[in-house]
Amino acid sequence: MQHKKATIFVILLGCTSLFSDMTYEAARSINGPYLEVLGASATTVGWVAGLGELLGYGLRVFSGYWSDKSKNYWFITLIGYFINLLSVPLLAFAGFWQLAVILMILERVGKAIRTPARDAMLSFGAHQIGQGWGFGLHEALDQTGAIIGPLLVSAALFLRNDNYHSAYIILFFPAVIAISLLIFAKSIYPHPEHLEIKTKSLETKGYPKLYWQYLIAIAFMALGYADFPLIAYHFKSTHLMADDVIPLLYALAMACDGIAALILGKVFDKVGTKALVFALLIALFFGPMVFLGGMHWAIAGMVVWGIGMGAQESIVKATIAHFIPPEKRGTAFGAFNAVFGLFWFVGSALMGYLYDFNIIALVTFSIIAQLIAVIFLMIISGKMQQYFLIQKSSLTHV
Repeated sequence: MQHKKATIFVILLGCTSLFSDMTYEAARSINGPYLEVLGASATTVGWVAGLGELLGYGLRVFSGYWSDKSKNYWFITLIGYFINLLSVPLLAFAGFWQLAVILMILERVGKAIRTPARDAMLSFGAHQIGQGWGFGLHEALDQTGAIIGPLLVSAALFLRNDNYHSAYIILFFPAVIAISLLIFAKSIYPHPEHLEIKTKSLETKGYPKLYWQYLIAIAFMALGYADFPLIAYHFKSTHLMADDVIPLLYALAMACDGIAALILGKVFDKVGTKALVFALLIALFFGPMVFLGGMHWAIAGMVVWGIGMGAQESIVKATIAHFIPPEKRGTAFGAFNAVFGLFWFVGSALMGYLYDFNIIALVTFSIIAQLIAVIFLMIISGKMQQYFLIQKSSLTHV
């Protein structure tokens, strides 16, 4: 019975993410070209994308700590979703790039507020069905919305002759549905922390040393992972494809993200961190495929980029739940996201500059940073696997 309740809870959160991703991922699929239309440079696009991720991830330290201390997971999550989602349709009324930038950053801030509390609640439900599978199932539903959203704005751009106003305003509707679903989930599961079966933690004080070592590896992964606005900017500025095709490639990447998350999540629950190393090795090659190839290589590159994103949103997060007890998980997710966002900001800003300066240098930087992450994960994978086996054993004997 408890297993069924946990599964339904994970699905409800996933459906909320489906409609929220339909909103803001649709916007992200056209934000780069939109800024180009408004007169921004590639350096500006890279800087804005990086700053948005810096705030969107960095502020999670505080919201995660707040959620752990207050235990008011729902209130924090709802505030974040309101800011996150309602900022998107307002982009329809941005007449110059400076205002558009403010709204894009505000959308990221809203996501920063709600994500650690939401991830903590998700980990409570996922504990019984497998952290990898739980986060993977959530990500698959999440990315279903991330597929539909870009297709929606692609159709809007096609039918309205590249009218970005219409593309953004239509996103008000999935935003309202997402918030409504979240309120419904809260009414059914007012105390999601009760879903997790209590087991003895390997460490009860502070955070294990391995957690911080893991963050170093993730930092290099974030450093070398180009954000989609810069990729979309490249597609438009090189005339590699039409404006209404760019969101379709993003939808393709999101489809690969969701499928990869489901598969990797299931594999992770069986073999542990080997699945993570394998996924990051695949993602290593998106840079040269996307930035140096033609149309066909760009399509293949977006598939690879999507697999990497699927790993980041499922098993990268699921790994943390193996290190950290429930009462500290909000802060742990917050710290993880802050490190990720800081290095994503540095990497995005630098890659935006390198794009204007030398695109070969951009690709080289991306590969080296991600390779360091893979090597570091391989070094600590033995200890990580030990944590995985201990928690798996504790669940088996519950």
